[in-house]
Amino acid sequence: MSVVGKVESIWRYPVKSMRGETLQEAFVGFAGVYGDRIFAIKSSAGETGFPYLTGREHREMLLYQPQFRDPLKAAKPPNLKEAEELEPGLTSVYADMDDLGLDVVTPMGEVMDIDAPELIDTLCQQLGNGEELSLLRSHRSLTDCRPVSLISVQTVERLTEDCGTVIDKRQFRANVYLDLDAASGFAEDDFVGKTLGIGSKVMISILERDPRCAMITLDPETAKANPTALRHVTRKRDGMAGVYAAVLVEGLIRSGDEIRLITQGRSFVGRTGGSQ
Repeated sequence: MSVVGKVESIWRYPVKSMRGETLQEAFVGFAGVYGDRIFAIKSSAGETGFPYLTGREHREMLLYQPQFRDPLKAAKPPNLKEAEELEPGLTSVYADMDDLGLDVVTPMGEVMDIDAPELIDTLCQQLGNGEELSLLRSHRSLTDCRPVSLISVQTVERLTEDCGTVIDKRQFRANVYLDLDAASGFAEDDFVGKTLGIGSKVMISILERDPRCAMITLDPETAKANPTALRHVTRKRDGMAGVYAAVLVEGLIRSGDEIRLITQGRSFVGRTGGSQ
């Protein structure tokens, strides 16, 4: 077992494709980061298997800022302490949706309840194409592929250097940004098929590299598109940047936590993806 780096920052995205928030501490469960992507906007124009409205179709979604009304209650499951005192192997941690009440700050500065019809109306008016939109909520993360996404800050720095343009790490919409010390960019690719420990308890299995889509072209501050990063990743990195993981042991992780390489394993091949 060896230390390979530390947690640079932790992020979650309460509403799929809307702006994220950084956390000093987060509960990571089998379904992903607690409170991550538990809301989404469903579109009548979406595919049956993927019915969501995302930043690929409506870039301005990235300018909406979700905010939990009670950040402390939204940080971890309400019964976490009691659940951790039970015998190992029991998965009795649950979410209380009443603790996950959410408001959304629109690009115009209005604050709306996530359930407010006015929020859906505003998005419909911006789209202006007759799509019917509705709100989806879930007890588990509505991720595209795997529960947790990770990318190293060294990879983002490498892409900035290779592309000759500043790339904001937030374009990759990862849950965990890794600081892999002196490693070069894309070092996280070597973790595929292996198990990592984060902090004192959490263990994750790195399953596959993360296939990227147009989401990484969007500036998180302006929603303007710059195709440079996606073009480079497509041509030079097989369209992949960052990795996906499944959670083996649940628990709390914190910014600055050590990341340890636990075991070797076999690789998995990714087919679809892109964090939204």
